[in-house]
Amino acid sequence: MKILNSKPIYEIFSQNKKNSQNSTKTKILIDYREKNSLVPSHLKKLNLEIEFRELKIGDYFVKNTIIERKTFADFLNSMINSHLLKQMEELKQFEKKLLIIEGIDENELYEEKNPRINPNAIRGFLLSIALKHKIPAIFTKNSEDTAKFICILSRKKENEKPLNGKKRSFNKKEQLQFIIESFSGIGPKTSKKLLKKFGTIQNIINAPEENLREILGKKTGIFLEIIGRKY
Repeated sequence: MKILNSKPIYEIFSQNKKNSQNSTKTKILIDYREKNSLVPSHLKKLNLEIEFRELKIGDYFVKNTIIERKTFADFLNSMINSHLLKQMEELKQFEKKLLIIEGIDENELYEEKNPRINPNAIRGFLLSIALKHKIPAIFTKNSEDTAKFICILSRKKENEKPLNGKKRSFNKKEQLQFIIESFSGIGPKTSKKLLKKFGTIQNIINAPEENLREILGKKTGIFLEIIGRKY
């Protein structure tokens, strides 16, 4: 009688069960620029499946939620150069979005002696993010705390949707404003005033100092230094 070698039945069913568990495991998509962060390594320690790729918007995508992560220093810098406003506009095309500000435990958010930015400006900016852009902000202690928030989010039961966000396209006027707002200390209101008064970016750059000072005030010197700075 011929005997056939085969795996025990219990091994077959055990393997299928294992594969079934792996197939239901949520994958966290991470922008490749986050490799320098400690968050991905903490996610691995939490036994979560991660994949690095280029995300056009945000830093993490999990459970149909796009997440923009900022360290405390990044948050302040993005406020000052207005880059964060553009990122918030891009996040709005997702139904579920989240801003994580990391490192609050080690830094004082509303430091009264902070020479870079007024505490009330920070408060106003956070209110704008929550009320105007409808984006909730979460403050975490460190990278490990950030990973724990993402871990909890990944375990929520919900149908996955494709990551299909696109970079926001500015109209012609917004393109001009975006360029002017990239200068240090120039916000949306000031950029509009400059463009309404001078008409074009070239006219703003070529404008006499006394005319610029009517709108920029003390910031005129910084503006002139930047446009005349050598690369």
